[in-house]
Amino acid sequence: EGTLSPSGSSSGMDWSAANTASTPSSGSRQFTVCIDPGHQGQGNSSLEPIGPGASTKKAKVAGGATGTSTGIPESQTTLEIGLKLRNELQSRGYTVIMTRTSQGVNISNKERAMIGNNNNAAAVIHLHCDGAGSSARGAHTIAPASDNPYCSSIYSASSRLAQNVISSYCAKTGIKSRGVSYRNDLSGLNWSEVPAIYIEMGFITNPTEDQLLNDDAFQTKCAQGIADGIDAYF
Repeated sequence: EGTLSPSGSSSGMDWSAANTASTPSSGSRQFTVCIDPGHQGQGNSSLEPIGPGASTKKAKVAGGATGTSTGIPESQTTLEIGLKLRNELQSRGYTVIMTRTSQGVNISNKERAMIGNNNNAAAVIHLHCDGAGSSARGAHTIAPASDNPYCSSIYSASSRLAQNVISSYCAKTGIKSRGVSYRNDLSGLNWSEVPAIYIEMGFITNPTEDQLLNDDAFQTKCAQGIADGIDAYF
């Protein structure tokens, strides 16, 4: 595993029918999973297109939310859970690629997607935490919409991945499921050529979920739940 350069090219495989029958076995390392701990130590407000050929542009990396009760930035929470997820997946026999393993990086959302593409990842998991009012709670996953103009070839596989991950994650953690949403405006998905999802693991603007998501033992549950969903997908 490691943090790899987003340079290079991908296979261009049609993922709508890929990886539907194989089952990972312990130690087999037959599937590569790319983990992207969302955000980074400092945001980057420079703009990049939201997808191939897009005229619409967004910030390369948003700053992320901050925990209401802990004061811990989202970027640190996603990194800690991402490293635990790496260890959990490796223990189950997966090969794991991390887009980052520290806060001191500057990697755009497009570049994060390209890391997954160029390593022909069987799944890309973008880890995030939600922010809203203090009463909002729950977790959800996000996949490309069926009419996504940039990455429609990964819609079916990404949708299945999103459904499996949110089901297993909420079963393991006890966090309320808000289901799966489908979007066309997320650069990290739009640039992807391999199955990819976002998981919003809970609201760090909710004091209870903020405390949970920054608790070491609970983070291990989060990692196990996501890994269970990845197992179910394959």
